[in-house]
Amino acid sequence: MTREVMEDNSEWLPWMNEAWQKEASEGAMWRAEGLLVCGTIEGVHVITEGDYLIQGVKGEIYPCKPDIFEMTYEKVDD
Repeated sequence: MTREVMEDNSEWLPWMNEAWQKEASEGAMWRAEGLLVCGTIEGVHVITEGDYLIQGVKGEIYPCKPDIFEMTYEKVDD
C-alpha cells in the first residue's frame, strides 16, 4: 500500500471498503493509535507502507511484506 492509499480510502477495492466498515475484529481494518491495522486469525497486524494486502478465501485480510509476496506469488495478465 502506498501512503496515499493508506490515508485516503476513496480508491480502495470493494472488499477493502467492506473490511473498513466492520467492527474491529477478524476480517476488519481500522486505525489504532495512528496506525492502519487489520484483524486476522493470528491477531492484529499493522499494515505498513509497501505492504500488499491479501484477502483469504474466508474474507480474512493479511498484510504481506513485498519480498515475501514476490517470492510466493506469480504475476498473471488479465
